[in-house]
Amino acid sequence: MIETFKIFQVDASEAEKIIASENEPHYHDFEELIISTEGQLEHFIDFKSTVLHAPFVSFVTKGKVHRVKPIIKDGKCHMWVIRFKSEFIPETIFQLYSLYHDNASIELSENACFTRLDTLCEMMDEEIKQSSPDYAIIRQLLGTVFTMIESERRKLKPDNGDDQLSTQNITFKNFLAILEENFRRNVGVDYYAEKLFMSARNLNNICHHVLQQSVSEIIETRKLIEAKNLLSTTDKTVSEIGFELGYREKAYFTRVFKKRTGQTPTAFRTEMRSLIS
Repeated sequence: MIETFKIFQVDASEAEKIIASENEPHYHDFEELIISTEGQLEHFIDFKSTVLHAPFVSFVTKGKVHRVKPIIKDGKCHMWVIRFKSEFIPETIFQLYSLYHDNASIELSENACFTRLDTLCEMMDEEIKQSSPDYAIIRQLLGTVFTMIESERRKLKPDNGDDQLSTQNITFKNFLAILEENFRRNVGVDYYAEKLFMSARNLNNICHHVLQQSVSEIIETRKLIEAKNLLSTTDKTVSEIGFELGYREKAYFTRVFKKRTGQTPTAFRTEMRSLIS
């Protein structure tokens, strides 16, 4: 996907096209949120297949292998599909990873909350179709969507229990909170492990379990997500952005950015500005 944000609807007609097409398990370089008010969805993710009944939400994090097959029920199917790059909401993306890494899909109740989710999707769809869409508005609306979903998720599955997975999730969330306050600083794995009163090895094991990334990779990824955000939304120079994120030299920042994204910071900025304009 080239765009930083995209939203579209899947109705019964579009569902029939997807059903008839070749649809193999795959992964993508963007985040995907599916919100369904009518119909069903056969979702293969985390190496198991589940049939979801509307209303439901399903959040697929970047890089996860999955396959979706919409199912028409009583002649009806209505789903919102929202796709966005990690840098579109950089301050919350890792929190979403921690919430959904082991539970991608949630069936919800038909209540006022779900009606409002549909309305918020309509508002995002209307805004993105404007000749000059205001992405700040879309970011706020998308953030509200995730906040409402999390509120409903907590009602259905309160965070309690003392098993290992729950403990790991709590530690990972605490790590992300500390990371959000410190990722711009030039500190490494030992700093975060010390803050969490644990060994660097244990913290790495938890991060590998949740995101299949080491602590160092997660720190680097967070820095690059913020770099993309700053390159897309500010006029700061590449040197200024690199220094703000703890890179002492412009050349090193450029080298790391290109290695991870395939583009130099300048090329990425030019591409994003051409897309937005």
